[in-house]
Amino acid sequence: MSQPQQTMPNYVKFVFGGVSGMTATLFVQPLDLVKNRMQLSGTDGKKEYKTSFHAFRAILQKEGFVGVYSGLSAGLLRQATYTTTRLGVYTWLFSKMTGSDGTPPNFFMKAGLGMVAGACGAFIGTPAEVALVRMTSDGRLPLDQRRNYSNVFNALMRIAREEGVLVLWRGAIPTMGRAMVVNAAQLASYSQAKQALLSTGYFNENIFLHFCSSMISGLVTTAASMPVDIAKTRIQNMKIVNGKPEYTGAVDVLTKVIKNEGFFALWKGFTPYYARLGPHTVLTFIFLEQLNKSYNEYFLGQSGKGSGL
Repeated sequence: MSQPQQTMPNYVKFVFGGVSGMTATLFVQPLDLVKNRMQLSGTDGKKEYKTSFHAFRAILQKEGFVGVYSGLSAGLLRQATYTTTRLGVYTWLFSKMTGSDGTPPNFFMKAGLGMVAGACGAFIGTPAEVALVRMTSDGRLPLDQRRNYSNVFNALMRIAREEGVLVLWRGAIPTMGRAMVVNAAQLASYSQAKQALLSTGYFNENIFLHFCSSMISGLVTTAASMPVDIAKTRIQNMKIVNGKPEYTGAVDVLTKVIKNEGFFALWKGFTPYYARLGPHTVLTFIFLEQLNKSYNEYFLGQSGKGSGL
């Protein structure tokens, strides 16, 4: 009687998801900072940066190389919480929904799994997200208005102490909405692109396949998720003035942006967003595929097998 094929434990899927996301963040954190600064530009009626390159150069000149990596600790914690959860949940659900003959879920099922995984990850990761937005935007403020968090844990403790624990989940709903859009687009389009490329007969299960699938996924995800991302960023960075919040919710943000800055301002910071999301998607999936491949080869004796996505 043949022994049942061994499978990767669920906890390993979660760990690999977090490690791949954190490793990718080390490379793209400066682009995340530029993206946030671009999205906040214009909130006080003044357009600070003409282009993404102008923003990067201005930040580098004003705050130095260390300033370009502002909020790195928050970025890493965000990946440790958000990406660990979303990729772990997605790979687990994906394997559950794969047929006994190895047939993968269809595109709409993949999108649904991505939305569930994204919502779970976003709720867990919102406190780190709030800290990240604040830390990356601090350098644009006058010295007397800066929050000057020393690291992500200092940020989380101060926010909880000075503004209340619930503020750590400020913007949780648009963050979850963004994550559902991002993950439905990113994870489903990655799986679908990979499947389509393999079916052409010109691709094999290797890094080049993962790279091409990731670039397609990154472009689709950027176009779909930017409006929700702007709403999330502005809500998480807003201040209470005279006892009233600047925005009442995501719809209010989008309405005011369109009214005051124009419809295409919803895609403000597209270049740094894609420049950040594209490579982050590529690196995350490449690291994830390689980690899974190594585990399958060395611990399960299944050579040439990637994540199964």
